[in-house]
Amino acid sequence: MAAARSRQSKGAGPDPWVLGPVLALMTLGLVMVLSSSAIQAERIFGREYYFFCRQLVYVLLGTGLMYLAWRVPINLVYRLVYFWLLLAVILLLLTLTPAGTGAGGASRWLDLGAFTLQPLELAKVALVLYLAYFFSQKQDKIKTFSIGFLPPVLVTLAIGGILLMQPDFGGAVFITALFFLLSLTGGTRLIYLFTSGLLCAGAGTLMVLNSTYRLERWTAFLHPFQNAESIGYQLVQSLYGLGNGGIFGVGLGEGKQKLFFLPEAHTDFILSVVGEEIGFLGLSAVFILFGVFMFRSLYISLMQQDLQSRFTVLGLSLVVLLEAFLNIAVVVGASPPTGVPMPFISYGGSNLIAMCICCGLILNIGTRRGG
Repeated sequence: MAAARSRQSKGAGPDPWVLGPVLALMTLGLVMVLSSSAIQAERIFGREYYFFCRQLVYVLLGTGLMYLAWRVPINLVYRLVYFWLLLAVILLLLTLTPAGTGAGGASRWLDLGAFTLQPLELAKVALVLYLAYFFSQKQDKIKTFSIGFLPPVLVTLAIGGILLMQPDFGGAVFITALFFLLSLTGGTRLIYLFTSGLLCAGAGTLMVLNSTYRLERWTAFLHPFQNAESIGYQLVQSLYGLGNGGIFGVGLGEGKQKLFFLPEAHTDFILSVVGEEIGFLGLSAVFILFGVFMFRSLYISLMQQDLQSRFTVLGLSLVVLLEAFLNIAVVVGASPPTGVPMPFISYGGSNLIAMCICCGLILNIGTRRGG
């Protein structure tokens, strides 16, 4: 019966409860990128549609890759798990060479001419594919340390170590959180996770205390209004924007915080502009769309009889939802700034493309594997 269901679903269209919210979020993202970036683009480039046009290209490219990820034979993706992982590591290492570009003392991107690639975004997808493969294949030995726990730890540490060398502390934390969540669902012994969690927390605390920049970001998070003119400025302006919006917002395009009060309003803090211009109701619509995506993805995961597909859908949905959760937490002041963009909405190509690949693979498994 499972085989028959798989054959029947093979020719089915994409799941509308996954695809619909994603397309709606990308459409909203285009509108909000235009609204939040037009004045800055006009001042810097002399073209108010500069960021909007680039984001439109990213949306078209991401949609095309989503379609390919949906149509590609999923078994081919699974067979190339180690290739994706190796490719991600190589791209991350390239950021540490003269090929890497960056800003603020960090080298996190690769210059590809008209486009800059942040390998971290692709590394998230590659790590999920590897962990899903590992936990599905090692279930009989998952409780052992040397076989069931150590290999994925070493892979995650290798990726996290490269990220810390860039440096990208937030990216390393995200990768680590992804590992812990998938290990927990994969059946890893809790004592291993608890012990390694304590070690990671201790190491993270030391890195924060020994870095003036990271310590300042933590201080800004704890007491933003006491540092409103310096390290807490961005968060304070974000909160002002959310407060100005009220229930219904001040009107699309009428926000004030984007007028050079909120730095880089079209990137990590674009949700503040959304809240200011379309209000609490607009933010609620965003949260509902992510909620629909979450519940449908979890349903697709639970419906899979193949463990690798089940873990893959869970991991890919976690990539999207963790980013959304962390971005929301930063914008409302519930978490220190992490540099995590809002999936499908923030300006930027690397993140949007990675999110679209995640969505495409979820659609692929859902339609071809009896979701």
